[in-house]
Amino acid sequence: MSRFSRTLIALLVAGAATSAAAWERYPGIGREATPAEVQAWDIDVRPDFAGLPRGRGSVDDGLALWETHCASCHGVFGESNEVFTPLVGGTTQKDIETGRVEALVTGAFPQRTTLMKVATVSTLFDYIQRAMPWTAPKSLKPDEVYAILAYLLNLAELVPADFELSDANIHAVQASMPNRNGMSTDHAMWPGASQAKGGIGNGGMPDVSNVACMTDCKKDVVIASALPAYAQDAHGNLAEQNRAVGQTRGKPTGAPAEAAAQPAVGAAATLALAKAKGCMACHGVANKLIGPGYNEIAQKYQGQADAEGRLVARLKAGGQGVWGAVPMPPQAHLKDEELAQLVKWILEGAKAQ
Repeated sequence: MSRFSRTLIALLVAGAATSAAAWERYPGIGREATPAEVQAWDIDVRPDFAGLPRGRGSVDDGLALWETHCASCHGVFGESNEVFTPLVGGTTQKDIETGRVEALVTGAFPQRTTLMKVATVSTLFDYIQRAMPWTAPKSLKPDEVYAILAYLLNLAELVPADFELSDANIHAVQASMPNRNGMSTDHAMWPGASQAKGGIGNGGMPDVSNVACMTDCKKDVVIASALPAYAQDAHGNLAEQNRAVGQTRGKPTGAPAEAAAQPAVGAAATLALAKAKGCMACHGVANKLIGPGYNEIAQKYQGQADAEGRLVARLKAGGQGVWGAVPMPPQAHLKDEELAQLVKWILEGAKAQ
């Protein structure tokens, strides 16, 4: 059981003595979490591989899954810079041997890829399992996560093309991570016992006795690193590209696209649907992001009697080439009636309300 789950259960047990009285005092507000609800949250995979689900997946299976779920944002070979920073690149065979990415020290590579930075293979598994794909997080089965990760590791030249990754051998892969020695374990949050299981740890007690500053404290916070102003809106207005999960809200980096659209009765619910289903992560209303702006689409298909049916079919199946090289993945998470609602809204000008 993960550290998060143990803490959550401890809190539930500690509050059991007073919770019944609270429920009696405020009827209908709150209840004890069920074991199934607690288990649904317990999906984290730690560096010592606690929480890792059973499963397996090959590089070949990962390639097929990658092209369906991942390539539209990361490129077929994980090198695309179209949407996010490349996942692969900047590491060498020497880095695999030493466990420290030299380019991070010398600055020889123009940017930092995921495989350059991440120190634990469990981090990759955990993130893919909980957050990917972008439009349908937590929708992948364990075998699919293993397969996708196997393909990514193959792209990084950490495993061969005929490799099958599983819960039985992922521990061995950790020993080849290019930046496995590029992070500190002095915080002692990982028990030394985990080393025997192929994980990372150094034992000891965490430093939780730090003394707060009480005199001559800094009044102003100085940000040591920030995204340059000219790069703020490289991918449009980030505030409009939130997924329907999680608490983080994107920083406004441009004028809201909705401001350019004229209101129309009955469109607010469809706009909300587009945001909830992740459509606004790739499309603006009046401007191009990863894919074309909705106003561009409406203009392209204006006056075509069969436009609605064609676009519904294209959204459902996915496609590439109409608006450039970046493919659009199949929108399998949308119902047929939702697809029809969105397409009609787009063709009518994608009004804000």
